[in-house]
Amino acid sequence: MRPPGESSPPGRYSESVDAGDLGLVLIPLLAVAAPLLARGIRPVIRVPIIVFELVLGILAGPAVLGWVEPTPILEKLSDFGLAMLFFMAGSEIDFRAVSGRPLVRASIGWSISVVLGIAIGFFLAPGEGMVVIAIALSSTALGTLMPILRDAKETDTPFGRAVTVIGAVGEFLPLIAISLFLSTRTTPLAAAVLLAFVVLAGLAVLVAHRMQHGRLHAFVRATLHTSDQFGVRFVLLLIAALVGLSVMLDLDMLLGAFVAGAVWRIIMARAPEKDAAAMETKLEAIAFGLFVPIFFLYTGVNFDLQALTGSSSAILMLPLFLVALLVLRGTTAQLSAPPGSSVRDRTALGLLASTGLPIIVAVTAIGVDQEMIDTGTAAALVGAGMLSVLLFPLIGMLIRGDAARLVDPEVVRASPQGEL
Repeated sequence: MRPPGESSPPGRYSESVDAGDLGLVLIPLLAVAAPLLARGIRPVIRVPIIVFELVLGILAGPAVLGWVEPTPILEKLSDFGLAMLFFMAGSEIDFRAVSGRPLVRASIGWSISVVLGIAIGFFLAPGEGMVVIAIALSSTALGTLMPILRDAKETDTPFGRAVTVIGAVGEFLPLIAISLFLSTRTTPLAAAVLLAFVVLAGLAVLVAHRMQHGRLHAFVRATLHTSDQFGVRFVLLLIAALVGLSVMLDLDMLLGAFVAGAVWRIIMARAPEKDAAAMETKLEAIAFGLFVPIFFLYTGVNFDLQALTGSSSAILMLPLFLVALLVLRGTTAQLSAPPGSSVRDRTALGLLASTGLPIIVAVTAIGVDQEMIDTGTAAALVGAGMLSVLLFPLIGMLIRGDAARLVDPEVVRASPQGEL
């Protein structure tokens, strides 16, 4: 690379390309390769695209080939991808459908998971480290599961709604726990700040629910197919405002992103169905076509394989954490199983509920930064989260549905087998 201040030769941007520059080209290339690979093996088995994004990231990253190096630019894009993942999760939750008894049961299940997680953490990382482990093992990756449920036509089934409420609790409550127990503030002060955020977020939700949206909907509709794209710009402003509020209050930014998604869903609830569908398509394109793949690819690139393989204790902890995810989340998920669920449905529900990664990445980064856990433990937790994403949804959906629906998501489930 040229020294700072030195001008570029005519017709050239730089004289050499380093791994950081190469990453800006390879990440989009890998993002394109992932769906091609997923589609290529779909006639045999349906594997979530996230599997390929993680694996390709690891292969291209410093752990294997070294083609892509972590850089500040990619890190910021990855952070925004994670925020978009939580925004989309918040925007897809029908709070009226999951409120009441389903929400209470899922919250009880999460609380049991945390208590059991603390017990496991006590033996592996006594002190504050056990809180990090407990939060990681009590999480569920709703943002990761929603595209899988949508492709399988499960979002409006009792099974899909059960997974949704478990995932909503498994993403939101761990964020609350992070803000309370892993903040740099004392716990009472952190609780007061969190309460202030909840009040402000509640006001935003209340205003969004009660205000008239006719003019906003009309402006969104008028700019849907113009260069103005007001709806998309408004969403980005909404995310920036609530994420900024979270950061300003020294809370996890994902809280703001999740609430932003909930607010947007309320805003568009009374919009014409055609306009709402068009906006959803645009947001899915931005999230799952651009930023979310960067997050999963960069997670693979940034995975500290050396910290995992260089420590025998870390290697032993990885399968332990994977089993712990399945036991803690899979068993407590049974509290949320719809009435009349078959053994197959309960097994699939437990597997999907045990899928975790985004919260694990976030909480382990905090744990390492604050020296609550070592890099080996963090790598084992993230590795277990990655394996849960690789294995649990695939196995769960194979158990849940018929082979034809898993090969082609456009095939509508005709058989009553697997229905609740």
